[in-house]
Amino acid sequence: MTRYVVLVKFTQQGEAKISDSPQRANAFKDRAAKLGARVEAQYWTVGPYDGVLILSAPDEATAAGLILGLGRDANVATCMLRAFDADEFKTVMGKMG
Repeated sequence: MTRYVVLVKFTQQGEAKISDSPQRANAFKDRAAKLGARVEAQYWTVGPYDGVLILSAPDEATAAGLILGLGRDANVATCMLRAFDADEFKTVMGKMG
């Protein structure tokens, strides 16, 4: 599985419905599971971003589809980053040439 860090910012609509955020998070987790992905962790944060989630997905198309769907709901804007663990990063560095 490929891991992603997703940074989340509430939209104006999302802020207006902030009390629904935990339920929306659970619904996203269920949607991810149905597609063979997994939300490893989800945090609400204070600062430039309102939340962070760690998502593992079987492929990029699944991850992108999930995150695009999350944005489509108009409660959040997202920034998805590919994340590498230490072993994966060693492989990346081995390809530097």
